[in-house]
Amino acid sequence: MLIFSTAIKHEDKWEMLMQKTRNDFLGREELSGGLGMELELSNLNIMRFQHSFVAIFVIISLLGLAKAKRTFEVDYKNDQFLKDGRPFRFISGSFHYFRAHPETWSRHLRTMRAAGLNAVTTYVEWSLHNPRDGVYVWNGIADLERFIRLAVDEDLLVILRPGPYICAERDMGGFPYWLLQKFPGIQLRTADTNYLSEVRIWYNQLMTRMAPYLYGNGGPIIMVQVENEYGSFFACDLSYRNWLRDETQSYVKDNAVLFTNDGPTVLRCGKIQGVLATMDFGATRDLKSIWAKLRRYEPNGPLVNAEYYPGWLTHWTEPMANVSTESITGTFIDMLDSGASVNFYMFYGGTNFGFTAGANENGPGNYIADITSYDYDAPMTEAGDPTPKYYALRRIIARYLPMPDLPVPDPVPKRAYGTIRLSSCCTLFSSQGRQKLSTGVVRSNKPKTFEALDQYSGLVLYETWLPTHFKRDPSILYVPGLADRGYVYVDNEFVGILARETPIYELPLSASSGRLLQILVENQGRLNYGRQLNDFKGLTKDVRLDKQMLSNWNMTKYPLESYNDLEQLIAQSTESAQVGFQELRKPQLLLRSGPGIYHGTLTIDKDDQLADTYLDMSGWGKGIVFINGENLGRYWPLVGPQVTLYVPAPVLKMGSNRVVLVEYQMAPTSMELQFLDTPILNGRS
Repeated sequence: MLIFSTAIKHEDKWEMLMQKTRNDFLGREELSGGLGMELELSNLNIMRFQHSFVAIFVIISLLGLAKAKRTFEVDYKNDQFLKDGRPFRFISGSFHYFRAHPETWSRHLRTMRAAGLNAVTTYVEWSLHNPRDGVYVWNGIADLERFIRLAVDEDLLVILRPGPYICAERDMGGFPYWLLQKFPGIQLRTADTNYLSEVRIWYNQLMTRMAPYLYGNGGPIIMVQVENEYGSFFACDLSYRNWLRDETQSYVKDNAVLFTNDGPTVLRCGKIQGVLATMDFGATRDLKSIWAKLRRYEPNGPLVNAEYYPGWLTHWTEPMANVSTESITGTFIDMLDSGASVNFYMFYGGTNFGFTAGANENGPGNYIADITSYDYDAPMTEAGDPTPKYYALRRIIARYLPMPDLPVPDPVPKRAYGTIRLSSCCTLFSSQGRQKLSTGVVRSNKPKTFEALDQYSGLVLYETWLPTHFKRDPSILYVPGLADRGYVYVDNEFVGILARETPIYELPLSASSGRLLQILVENQGRLNYGRQLNDFKGLTKDVRLDKQMLSNWNMTKYPLESYNDLEQLIAQSTESAQVGFQELRKPQLLLRSGPGIYHGTLTIDKDDQLADTYLDMSGWGKGIVFINGENLGRYWPLVGPQVTLYVPAPVLKMGSNRVVLVEYQMAPTSMELQFLDTPILNGRS
């Protein structure tokens, strides 16, 4: 689902400039031909205009030479970059365009430039631009070209990291889920022919668009990454690395520098012949030994830390990550003193809107999901405001690079809009809920995965009949292939939760529970790092009651991608559809008849009241929130640490703002939500 999909009008000056760049790139010979025509016409008066023409010719020639010499390259002999023939180093910051509302891009980039950074680094997320096989999206939050043009407006160069694997704590590491539907046995990040074929198709779409923005073609892109931290991947496939190098080079040519990026201890499988090797690491007291590891594989060339960590990522159930300013400034200064170029990962973190957050192979069940906020304890907050860490780094940068004549932007306005009360609509399992929110029912002897059902995320309801007679009472329900979280019901009555992260895959069922077994499976985010990137969702293995395999399944798909369907359901709901909400009079009770739909309105009277705000989910259980049709992401205040969801001001409007919740577990009896002017990222409700 595309987030913030409203297309923003392109700046006319940039359309003209990029058209000129394309013309210059494709038609340099036409310029010299035109000059020849002028020469021919001038022969009649050559004596009169001799001196004027010579002067004009010299100017044009110098301009042509300057243009021809626009280069960004590696000077291996002197261990440095050369930009247009002169020594250069970058101090850049990572900012992923897909983690911020498009109307905030300019301000965030300006704040980065005001810190003294001379470049911005971004991943490119394949799944965002290619959400379905053969479908491509380049507008709204996916308008990568506009992001690059805005970077130039703010006097920033660009470092592009197209993957195709990006990790980035995003669902499936940025790979589109449909690869698993199209090729269930695909071997990602290897020389698997199906995988290479899809990468080639994708790069033809992406890199053709990026070519005019390469530095040698007049654009801001000085470096392009090949793969991403491949040294950490178990396959260590040399054929794949070389193929991807050649595929990338066929578009980039000599118009930007290709590079790899790996941790200091895994360079052996990350290094690619003919591609500049760089490293990623955080604060250290032994910088010389780390650079020495790089020199084993890259004896000459500039020193680069392509991911220097001023903060860190956070998962649900963990405390919010925090990295002190004092711990990172010393290593930063040491790197700059050694002549290195440095990129901060992240300088601005942003938000994992919608279902885009991924997961990692940590914890008891080798699975732990990433939170919605990607604040990252970065120098800029989730809202883009400068922090004390920002100012400390800015003071250091000013000692090494010329600072722009640009004030640091003030924090964006925040507003506490107060409390709103929600109304209950209906349950997901109601007849109207099934009719409006389901995209289909599939019947199969064995359960199918989300991918086999061609579903990206959301929920799938698996239903089958339990045996008429139990051999034991209670018997044990075994769901060993659950991915990721299963809400178990019998005859529409809640009986328990199973979870991959815990891991708990067994549940006792009484013979008196009923006949219809229902397992509502939630996709909490595909793994973004590690060996198991082929992270299929749903019921991936047989389900058993004691030793008896259960068969003949109905699978009802709830992708929860269509906000219009939610609004239609709310509008058409009836008293009969509200079964299951009677018990909400009791305090803090689980929703016993399936997830509930709640809705309400935030009224904003004046334009000058529009501001960033934070939606406090205290008292609620687990689910997703839409405001004005935009999926703000997952909430789970029961475990934290994140309690509030960030609401950027451009999502709001004057007048009525629609708020819709899909709550999976529990709701407070008050059915209230509060809008705050400060976030709660390290607490529990």
